[in-house]
Amino acid sequence: MENIIMEGTGRTPAIKLDAENGFVEISGRSIPENSISFYKPVFDWLDEYSNQAKPLTEVVFNLEYFNTSSSKCILDILRKLEQLPENGNPIAVKWYYEDGDEDMEESGNDFKSLINIDIELVVK
Repeated sequence: MENIIMEGTGRTPAIKLDAENGFVEISGRSIPENSISFYKPVFDWLDEYSNQAKPLTEVVFNLEYFNTSSSKCILDILRKLEQLPENGNPIAVKWYYEDGDEDMEESGNDFKSLINIDIELVVK
């Protein structure tokens, strides 16, 4: 299975999907023109990864800002990741936010309340 590395831009986040090491990172700004088409390679990769997941998958969200359509895609990513522990593969999810950024902290808590995996909120 191939790793995916996407460089971030002013409108799209940097994405690192590392199957070898069981590592997923999404960082930067997420305001793409079409969130669903932008995140489709991530969805496809996660579907394939779930069939051969590592004993522990580490996931990092380190976003500065995201729009509403990206929020839906982030939730979809978390729902795909939610299947890993159900299949016996533990997962560690960290949601980073700047000290004082109440919107990002609240977003992390909102996602945490919507899924059945623990999300550790971490102040940068």
